[in-house]
Amino acid sequence: MTDRLSQAFSALADPTRRDIVARLTAGDATVGELAEPYDMSLQAVSKHLKVLEEAGLVTRGRDAQRRPVHLEAEVFDLMTRWIERYQRRAEERYQRLDTVLADLQGRDTAPDLTEDTA
Repeated sequence: MTDRLSQAFSALADPTRRDIVARLTAGDATVGELAEPYDMSLQAVSKHLKVLEEAGLVTRGRDAQRRPVHLEAEVFDLMTRWIERYQRRAEERYQRLDTVLADLQGRDTAPDLTEDTA
């Protein structure tokens, strides 16, 4: 079985699922409410939700007659930490590159003191 991070990124690879997640940031919603803007059946939206649920990105609750879908922050925190770790590494590499380029540029513009000016 794949790890949670892989499942989360895989689940979010689909634009419809990303849109569902974006809509859930405004608050919980039922399957019917989530299905409204799409030209697909409730079953198709439910399948998308099942993938999101298996990845730990959403949970389905029970509120009287409603079964609201709730966005779970824990997996997003895991994803954010993973992205930030590699973002920091990339930024460090770019900073080292900037330092090297600045050193090279400084050498090109520095006066050559070895030439005889007389």
